[in-house]
Amino acid sequence: MVFISKVLYAISKRSKRGKAPQVGTFLDKLELVVRGGAGGPGLPKFGGIGGNGGSVIIEAEEGATLKSIRQKYSDYDKISASVGNPSKKASILGKKGDDHVIPVPKGISAYDRQGNIIGEVNEEGEKLVIARGGMGGCPQTGYFGMKGQIHKVRLELKLIADIGFVGFPNAGKSTLLRALSNARPKIASYPFTTMMPNIGIITYKDHRQISLADLPGLIEGAHVNIGLGHRFLRHVERTKALLLVVDINGFRLSAEHLYRSCLETVILLNKELELYKEELLDKPAILVVNKMDSPDAATKFNEISDDLKNLSNALDKVSKELRPERCLKFDEILPISAKTSPSDAEKVKHVIRKFLDIYAEEKNFESETEKIEELKIKLKQRGPLLT
Repeated sequence: MVFISKVLYAISKRSKRGKAPQVGTFLDKLELVVRGGAGGPGLPKFGGIGGNGGSVIIEAEEGATLKSIRQKYSDYDKISASVGNPSKKASILGKKGDDHVIPVPKGISAYDRQGNIIGEVNEEGEKLVIARGGMGGCPQTGYFGMKGQIHKVRLELKLIADIGFVGFPNAGKSTLLRALSNARPKIASYPFTTMMPNIGIITYKDHRQISLADLPGLIEGAHVNIGLGHRFLRHVERTKALLLVVDINGFRLSAEHLYRSCLETVILLNKELELYKEELLDKPAILVVNKMDSPDAATKFNEISDDLKNLSNALDKVSKELRPERCLKFDEILPISAKTSPSDAEKVKHVIRKFLDIYAEEKNFESETEKIEELKIKLKQRGPLLT
């Protein structure tokens, strides 16, 4: 198991050296060299303006994947837009060069070589310019066409799902995903069976659909990229709510690792999320305590149920290095058996829908309140209307 951890750590380190690593067939990071088209030359004799160069643009499109982009362009290709047309006697205003549009999945963030964010596309049809075309020849440029921008751009996918599953390996996240949705992830009795994110869809009787993202299990140190680390943690950033899944019997990665009780695993997950990005603790959260069909599970749950309801009061029961600065507050705590109890799965479905609706109402209320406050400020600035 130590070997597995070292292999996973090596994979995460390789991701920083350009070529995006692949786990299974899933690709969520890709680097491209993109170049905007040069502007066309102007025509000084007649004051003609050359056409601007085309731009390289990414556009969110249903069904697009980073893998398909990788297959289309080699590592050494520069993805270029067309140059602008020159100004001519018969066409004083040169035609703009054609843009090069790259279809990408929804949830893509684009970064430049320095790691600064260029922008993101989250909705179908949303576009982002990642390399702008050069200006066409004009008086300001001495009628010379300007070069287009050239960038090394990193595209990162953050899955867009309603609910993000978070937990340690072998907690039963994949089993729960199968019980709740149409997804069929690999399931086994050893850690790291989930090596890439799985998306499942809950379809209710009234045809309402809710998407679930099951992420590979975390291990201690995930926030600094131990194991699969933040490579997959970032996928919970765009989920509407978190669903933490823990084993009532606790967790132990291998004989060389410390055993962690159920309460300790909850607190550790809290800390890993906090250390990766504290804002994740602001997300609504539901806790699922799984494997309640195991011996003495009910007794174990009763012993910690009060602590789970108020984690901050339970911090003195764990060692200092495990304690987070801020504690999650769970909207619901569900003891279940994902493997043996269909009624438990139905209960989880109901709770997920119920709280997503509550979260949506709260968000709409906050949005309306902000708009009202903005209107009040504008009215104060403009003063009363004279009649």
